[in-house]
Amino acid sequence: MNPHDTTAGQGPSLRDWRRPATDEWRRGKAAALALTFDVDAESAVLGRMPAAVNDLSAMSHQAYGPQVGLPRILRLLESTATPATFFVPGDSARRWPRAVETILAAGHEIALHSDQHRSLLTMTQTEQEQDLGANLEALAALGVRPVGYRAPNWQLTAVTLDLLVDAGVAYDSSLMDDDRPYVIDHPRGQIAELPVHWSLDDWEQYAFLPEPDIGQVIDAPSKVLEIWQGELDAMRSTGGLCVITCHPFLSGRPSRLRVIADLIQAAQDYGDVELVRCDTVAARLLDT
Repeated sequence: MNPHDTTAGQGPSLRDWRRPATDEWRRGKAAALALTFDVDAESAVLGRMPAAVNDLSAMSHQAYGPQVGLPRILRLLESTATPATFFVPGDSARRWPRAVETILAAGHEIALHSDQHRSLLTMTQTEQEQDLGANLEALAALGVRPVGYRAPNWQLTAVTLDLLVDAGVAYDSSLMDDDRPYVIDHPRGQIAELPVHWSLDDWEQYAFLPEPDIGQVIDAPSKVLEIWQGELDAMRSTGGLCVITCHPFLSGRPSRLRVIADLIQAAQDYGDVELVRCDTVAARLLDT
């Protein structure tokens, strides 16, 4: 089957390319926890409504991430000796180069997250090529050689996947067809997949703006911790990779940061959960 073919109204399928991983990637642990942060900043809003650049309130809402939330997150990660992965759009890297530099200095991974956080579904192949190239260029200018990618809005396309493999990207973290990582045996090369899920993303729990509509619900941090810790605990019996997706402009707020701290503490208390960067998991998958 060619994943680019469509029949009976069905979209592309990766089933014939999908190869489940052995348990070796867990290195004897019951499960793994990957804390990931999408440093979207202004791009999360401007990618939906460019005119929002004139809305100082909306722009300040997004600037909270790199200005206030990110430093707090980095301090927490340092105090708990926790590795993490940060997905950075090209737009964020150009607007906030110091933010990228501080992530690097702290020893964390920086990965790709498109150039301007625009939906890939409306882009031509040429536009997608330009988008990926601009994201690579923006990070390279700050000394970053990314090996991972996350699609904006988690809307990966078959064209995107082709481009990632051709660019030598080691892993993607945008798909949702498992809670364990796996390898995609693409005709042009291998790429690891580190699956995500909406329930493990802080956007659905916390995001709110009147315009553009990025969300309309603000949940209590206690509810978010219950969901996330419950999933991590359950994955200890299924051998899963619990990929948590946070945004500094959301989870960088004081009470929400405690959720991340409590989740880290829970993982450490379990004793059989590894806190791991995405590139580490990908390297283990592709080495087996």
